[in-house]
Amino acid sequence: MKRTLILSSAGFAGTVALMFAGASAPSIAQVFRNHDSNAPVNFNADRIEVQDRADRVVVSGNVEVTQAGMTLNAARMTVAYSKQPGGGSNGVDIDRIDASGNVVVTKADQTARGNVAIYDLNSKLITMLGNVTLTQGANRLSGGRLVMDLNSGRSTVDGRSSAGGVPGAATSPSGRVSGTFTVPQRKN
Repeated sequence: MKRTLILSSAGFAGTVALMFAGASAPSIAQVFRNHDSNAPVNFNADRIEVQDRADRVVVSGNVEVTQAGMTLNAARMTVAYSKQPGGGSNGVDIDRIDASGNVVVTKADQTARGNVAIYDLNSKLITMLGNVTLTQGANRLSGGRLVMDLNSGRSTVDGRSSAGGVPGAATSPSGRVSGTFTVPQRKN
């Protein structure tokens, strides 16, 4: 299995991009790669409020959203949609999901956690802000912001969240990324 760790620096915010490629076992790149953002989106929550004039749905209380093997959990989500002739169910296409409150995204053995998440279904990007962690088995990365590209499977973690006033999306005090990677035992 080929494993590449790409490190770069942008000002004082370090960026770590993980690209795992290989055929034997699922990896971070393979699990989220080519996610079907056109698949049906299923909601489960304590409360769902449709705000039709604003083209949004507010979902709260133990929210669980599933789509094509990926699960998104949070305390609250706002779902922005557009009305399209020939769109999804009843001519509605979901464009974006904003989640807050202990946000967890899982698919297979991958878990991403953060305070806030934005899932842009059109660009197939999930951006998580505030105390983010990305784990696969014993491998773990922590930082302020995580961007998952569901097309390429590339996940980028940096130390600062560019929250721009988003509640709960605090930046890590050090502005740095930390991580732990397991190393396979080698024969002498």
